[in-house]
Amino acid sequence: MAHQGEILQEAIKNSGISISKLVQELGITRPTIYRKFKETTLDYSFVQRVGELIQHDFTNEFDTPVQSQLHFTPAPVKQQPALRSVSLQPVDQDPAKALMTLQAKYIALLEAYNELLLKVYGSR
Repeated sequence: MAHQGEILQEAIKNSGISISKLVQELGITRPTIYRKFKETTLDYSFVQRVGELIQHDFTNEFDTPVQSQLHFTPAPVKQQPALRSVSLQPVDQDPAKALMTLQAKYIALLEAYNELLLKVYGSR
């Protein structure tokens, strides 16, 4: 069975949209998208953004129990700095699951940071 990165790659390939156009719309680099193709588990918000751009619904193709538990959403950019409230999640007893959850949250945070940089400084 193909992992999530491979499923994403195949859907992009079948969409007919070029990688160059896609990465430009996503605000990421080509090496980043190719790294995503190698990942077995992807952040659902990233997959959802790609799906919107290529007009593809990944709902039935991805088994996303870890991603669906994430409650991270990037705050909208405002003129005044906004304080974020942090809610603590119960610690999972399975270390592998806990690690995957943390990894997915970290990736979501990095992507939100990249989006913020693009909004503040624009694409170059």
